Amino acid sequence: MTAIKMCGLSQKRDIQAVNEIKPEYIGFVFWAKSKRYISPEKALEFTQMLDENIKAVGVFVDESIENVAELLENGVIDLAQLHGSETEDYIHKLREMTDKPIIKAFKIRSLGDVERAVKSCADIILLDAGMGDGKIFDWSLIQDITRPYFLAGGLNCENIAEAVRKIKPYAVDVSSGIETDGLKDIKKMTAFAMAVRKEDEL
Repeated sequence: MTAIKMCGLSQKRDIQAVNEIKPEYIGFVFWAKSKRYISPEKALEFTQMLDENIKAVGVFVDESIENVAELLENGVIDLAQLHGSETEDYIHKLREMTDKPIIKAFKIRSLGDVERAVKSCADIILLDAGMGDGKIFDWSLIQDITRPYFLAGGLNCENIAEAVRKIKPYAVDVSSGIETDGLKDIKKMTAFAMAVRKEDEL
């Protein structure tokens, strides 16, 4: 079964929606420059409302290791997603402070990017087109990957079935593809999840 991650949740109604839809993961963006930024305090409030079967992921961009570890250890989030220029050394140091899973995101533009991602020491890798700009990358670049990965970048209700069918990722990650006018849209969220689950049943 393909796991689903709905990222960039920032409002109470987003949490109410995912508690109904039940994706495996949701994401909070802790990068201050993002329009989807959420404070750790608000994230903790939302995590406490979250269905216990849904894992909360914190998205960071070149954040201090101490801050990431603190949010993991304090129960604000269950996993950390590193979306900046974090190195292997950064991940090793974070591991010394927490045993929670670490996701490292990679922008995929060439086979070299794919090779670098596959070699990552992170627990999970996420393959993306960019920084939440709603564009897909060339999926043929990753057709031979044997390591499980999250697929991100430009996914939406129209193309997600094809993605699941063609490349069978471990998980799919969506943010702008389930939004209308910059806000999460429960109809799109529901349709996205249904499309993934229907494809899995085929």
